[in-house]
Amino acid sequence: TPAMPASTECPPFRLGESRFDQGSFYGRLRHFLDVIDPRTLLVSEKRLNECMKLLDQFKNGTLPPSVTNLWEAQKIKQAIIHPDTGEKIPMPFRMSGKGVVGLLLPNQTFASTIFWQWLNQSHNACVNYCNRNASKPTPMSTFFQGYLGAVSSAVTIAVGLTLLIKRAEHFSPATRILVQRFIPFPAVASANVCNVLLMRHTELSEGICVLDDKGNVVGTSKLAARHALIETSLTRVVLPMPVLLLPPLIMAMLERLPLLQKRPRLGLPVHSMVCLCAFGLALPVAISLFPQNSQIHVSELEPEIAAATECKILTYNKGL
Repeated sequence: TPAMPASTECPPFRLGESRFDQGSFYGRLRHFLDVIDPRTLLVSEKRLNECMKLLDQFKNGTLPPSVTNLWEAQKIKQAIIHPDTGEKIPMPFRMSGKGVVGLLLPNQTFASTIFWQWLNQSHNACVNYCNRNASKPTPMSTFFQGYLGAVSSAVTIAVGLTLLIKRAEHFSPATRILVQRFIPFPAVASANVCNVLLMRHTELSEGICVLDDKGNVVGTSKLAARHALIETSLTRVVLPMPVLLLPPLIMAMLERLPLLQKRPRLGLPVHSMVCLCAFGLALPVAISLFPQNSQIHVSELEPEIAAATECKILTYNKGL
């Protein structure tokens, strides 16, 4: 059998495009596994500048012939630099820096429920702001409105559900503990959607840029913005599913094992590890549901945009 050509694994470099097929879920999953690679958090300023210089040389046709694989340089740039602003995304708010273990700790008090929901939604607000479509400027007042709305909705839902469970006296203690562990999911999922919509609502009123097949801006579309926010909101509902639903089930089984019954102190580290594994699975799957650079047919956009181009399919940055 002839050897498989190398091009299937590493296709010829294309600037600004993904190494993997963005038309398929599997291709997007492989692409986002690259984008959220935690090693990119450790990339030095010098290495980032080297990568950006190589990509500029490729763009200008001045790349030394000795440089062959530019995919790694582009991966580093995509993980760190915002595609619209060209600015560095602060390290904790990149997609490779997300995490929520505290939301799942058992036997939480009101104070700890409020604290962890506040911490999670504060982080989400910053991630949503830093990874938004930034083709139009967003005032900081919008950021604070969204932040307050998301945090208050998450805390209200979480505390309301906790009160409801405490009053449900017909539950056995074991069932009550299990149900309490599932409370974070509806709280986080609904607050995540509020967070995205509140943090990015100016996109709905001002629109986002749509591009033709040559990368030229055709116009600003509010309908494309609506598509972008719906897609991002759906990823934020799917994202906490494995993280908030799998660990309670797994921990309920593990806590019956003699090892954890004899050594209760192991509960927290084991729980943290289970959450970390669930999150490692959930993040790339959720953000791979839709391409970051989504395509839309001109018939779904405003008539003036359809009239301004001969292209039938336009693209826009959905944001992450």
